[in-house]
Amino acid sequence: MKQKSNTELLLEVKKEVVSFTNSPLYKERVESGCFPVIGEGDHNAEIMIIGEAPGANEAKTGRPFCGRSGNLLTEMLLNIGIKRETVYITNIVKDRPPKNRDPFPEEIELYYPFLERQINIIKPKVIICLGRFSSHQIMIKFNIEEEVKPISILHGSVFKGEADYGELKIIPLMHPAVAIYNRNKKELLEKGFLTAKQNI
Repeated sequence: MKQKSNTELLLEVKKEVVSFTNSPLYKERVESGCFPVIGEGDHNAEIMIIGEAPGANEAKTGRPFCGRSGNLLTEMLLNIGIKRETVYITNIVKDRPPKNRDPFPEEIELYYPFLERQINIIKPKVIICLGRFSSHQIMIKFNIEEEVKPISILHGSVFKGEADYGELKIIPLMHPAVAIYNRNKKELLEKGFLTAKQNI
């Protein structure tokens, strides 16, 4: 029997998220006429970037990081010589929480199995976690919860994790949204992405 490609396997994940009626966010998605945000990029990427949950722009388009934070993310990648299309970008929660509120812990847990499958399909060498929700969840799931601290302390640190396919590096970074209006934060974010590049 022919082995399924990464693209085929990721399409299966997408179909399941689209029809994920068990999620409390499904009704919100349907009523607002929005889309789930599954992920985009290279299906064999060495770097996976994981955000928290879709915002309004993302839910309207079905694409991750397509607003101002997304523009800054693209800039950060280009600054270290990486084209956005060569990485894979997704979120922990695939549907937008109402009014852009933070995702609830139970929502993060509900959607995590989809993310876990995406990780094991793509098999990245490096996972960049953007923001505290993403960073804390990934660190807990990869059994490094004893290192969980505020994102201001975690930012730019490098941790080793063990996935089903082998070892990978986990790098928590602040969310690009906090660096849009703050030059000091932007410089910190640039240094964080440089750390990621050095650990591929």
